[in-house]
Amino acid sequence: MGKERIPVTPAILAMKRNGLTYTLRPYRYEEHGGTRVSARELGVDEHEVVKTLVMEEDGGAPFIILMHGDRQVSTKALARTLGVKAVAPCDPRTAEKHTGYRVGGTSPFGTKKPLRIFMEEGIAGLPRILINAGSRGLLAEMAPAELIHVLKPVLVKVAV
Repeated sequence: MGKERIPVTPAILAMKRNGLTYTLRPYRYEEHGGTRVSARELGVDEHEVVKTLVMEEDGGAPFIILMHGDRQVSTKALARTLGVKAVAPCDPRTAEKHTGYRVGGTSPFGTKKPLRIFMEEGIAGLPRILINAGSRGLLAEMAPAELIHVLKPVLVKVAV
């Protein structure tokens, strides 16, 4: 069995540049499988797999929200937290334009444009997280403190 080729992504370059301690965890990607599939393939709890969601305010300003894989974002609670009327997920083409990543491979590290980052507060208390490393089928396992140190996300409580 040959060794898998792991792509060098802007996310991996950003993690290296910032001196993060992480382990790359490749898995067999399934279209529309989401965190359920990555958790199953890697034998981890889906709660530890962090989704990187690209959303926008009603005025069109894009941002990233990091959420537990087994939870959803309450857009009403998030809009209230941000002090705007509404927030909604970006369509895939818009998300790709802002981040430089294909949907399913979006990482909060190394985005094309600097985006504000919000993170569900419970993620900070986990012993480890697995987050996209910039390619479909590739997660980076790390302590939440590594991500927090570099990305400095605003902690929010918007999970349902």
